[in-house]
Amino acid sequence: MSGRPEILFPLFGKLTALDGVGPKIAALMEHLDIEKPRDVLFTLPHSGVDRRPIASVREALLPATVTVEITVQSHHKPANKSRPYRITASDAGGTLQLVFFHARGDYLEKQLPVGARRVVSGKVELFDGVAQMVHPDFILKPDEALDIPAYEPVYPLTAGVTQKVMYRASRSALALAPELDEWADPALIASEGWPTWSEAMTAAHAPQSGADLSGQSKARQRLAYDEFFAHQVTLALARQSVRRAKGIENRGDGRLRAKVLASLPYAPTDAQSRSIDEIAADMALPQRMNRLLQGDVGSGKTLVALMALLVAVEAGGQGVMMAPTEILARQHLDGLQPLAEAAGVVLEILTGRDKGKEREAKLKALREGNIHILVGTHAVFQKDVEFHDLRLAVIDEQHRFGVAQRMELGSKGHAVDVLVMTATPIPRSLALAQYGDMDVSVLDQKPPGRTPVQTALVSTGRLDEVVAKLRSAMASGRQAYWVCPLVEESEVSDLVSAEQRFALLRAALGEGNVGLVHGQMPPADKDAAMARFVAGETKVLVATTVIEVGVNVPNASIMVIERAEHFGLAQLHQLRGRVGRGSAASTCLLMYQPPLTQSGQRRLEILRETEDGFRISEEDLAMRGAGDVIGTAQSGVPRFRIADLESQVRLMQVAQSDARKLLLDDPSLRSKRGEAVRVLLWLMEQDKAIRLISVG
Repeated sequence: MSGRPEILFPLFGKLTALDGVGPKIAALMEHLDIEKPRDVLFTLPHSGVDRRPIASVREALLPATVTVEITVQSHHKPANKSRPYRITASDAGGTLQLVFFHARGDYLEKQLPVGARRVVSGKVELFDGVAQMVHPDFILKPDEALDIPAYEPVYPLTAGVTQKVMYRASRSALALAPELDEWADPALIASEGWPTWSEAMTAAHAPQSGADLSGQSKARQRLAYDEFFAHQVTLALARQSVRRAKGIENRGDGRLRAKVLASLPYAPTDAQSRSIDEIAADMALPQRMNRLLQGDVGSGKTLVALMALLVAVEAGGQGVMMAPTEILARQHLDGLQPLAEAAGVVLEILTGRDKGKEREAKLKALREGNIHILVGTHAVFQKDVEFHDLRLAVIDEQHRFGVAQRMELGSKGHAVDVLVMTATPIPRSLALAQYGDMDVSVLDQKPPGRTPVQTALVSTGRLDEVVAKLRSAMASGRQAYWVCPLVEESEVSDLVSAEQRFALLRAALGEGNVGLVHGQMPPADKDAAMARFVAGETKVLVATTVIEVGVNVPNASIMVIERAEHFGLAQLHQLRGRVGRGSAASTCLLMYQPPLTQSGQRRLEILRETEDGFRISEEDLAMRGAGDVIGTAQSGVPRFRIADLESQVRLMQVAQSDARKLLLDDPSLRSKRGEAVRVLLWLMEQDKAIRLISVG
């Protein structure tokens, strides 16, 4: 696998090798993410224009794109330069005006002499009852009219790059596309009735109708599958190399876990027990574990994670649990401490706040193995942090840690097992795209004792009623969150700021009763405000979305989200999950500013209908698209040029099982099909995979 296969050289050459693409246009095409002929191939038309000829403009439902044969009747030169140049022509059924701005009369007289027959194609509109075609796209002699495509593909454009340029470049790129050996499973090709890769490319660039442009067309399905498959082979290779890396067989004898279970006031849910068993079985294998624990808000991930950490301790090693923020790390500590005590296990925390002698003492205890389980933030990554015998790393909220950091953590111990926890239910297709290299355990039940949350929609006009409701809830000893979208009032935005709401609520509910946290506060102030709320000193906490992930205050039973229509579905679901953690009946009030947009209303209604995070995440994906649901491009979800994660989930699932089966049969991709897959990986620029094969 030394370098790119020769058969692909033309596709990875210079853009200027394509017809009609000079250095200037090549530079402009970079705005479309097009840097080489291959990228032109993977930039498919998004719509099409029907240019089949008709006898007369009268047959068309205007405005429309029309292709028609005309006879030129007369030229009307404008009196001055700012007026348009008009040419009157007739077709088989009536008259048509051709209109040109800033035109050169001598050029038009040569192109369209009076009495000549021409075929013109372009957009026709009615002005004062006269059919007009402004600047025809095509003006050809009747014997050249076959050059006009019957159905013309329409490509994405950028300033300075026209449809004609894209059309020519794509034809030229297709001519460079080689015939490649088949990398897909022949049985799949047969059952789906798919064309070969190069046939699919040719067909996708030459649609004959609107149906050919949809993701359901055979050609586009085939090309989408190829993208998914290359991506899943890459993930499967990564998974294989993790598994090949010798792990440690971590077998616990169950004594510590039994003590914890005995101390719990309730039995774990079936989903918790199943996940605990899956993880323990993985840890006992000689390969490294790489597992994702996916659970909705309040499904009891912490208990499952602790059980996994206890397996590592029972086996004679140490475990680490990483959280993205100090608040969350401390909360894990609070949640785990009583359970660890029940098991007689030493649990410590390490954050950026540990300094001097205290930090030294912790590091020494860790090196000597006197701390069994460490909870921390990314401070755990620092060079001087050494473990005596690290066996398991549990990472909370995966999307805050990159794959590189997962690897770095792995290097702290020898082949440590990795368990990633996420509280964001992820739709199946995204889980496959983002975590396809991992095995997944899902917590889809809630532990007993959690009360359902009543969700209601309230317009901002009823603010006073909401404040009155808070006052009576406070009187009966309850606590509430009040979430605002922005931190401070700005001229540009009428979104209510946390600062302003804090002032209003303090005036209404009493100075000492209301606290404030937002992202721009110094961390120490933020922690202090949270601590006062957790201790019950303040009754209402005004906050921006910093409280979204993981904060646990069982006594808080009211969540007010202001301007809820500005939040994403998943985010609203996470925020609502902060209440309903105790035994009191809980309420979530979604305050919105009327009038709501259709999608704003749909989002709020879905929340009112269901508390099932997985259903909510599927709806969110359908409404917003993959990029937005996960946030930024760095989230680890690949950008597909042709495939669409929302509508082609089934293809992604097929691609994953194909990729895993292929590597089971042919781990080093040496068979004939394996060699074809290598070419696919180069074609799809899966450099990571290529490195894994060359190392493997």
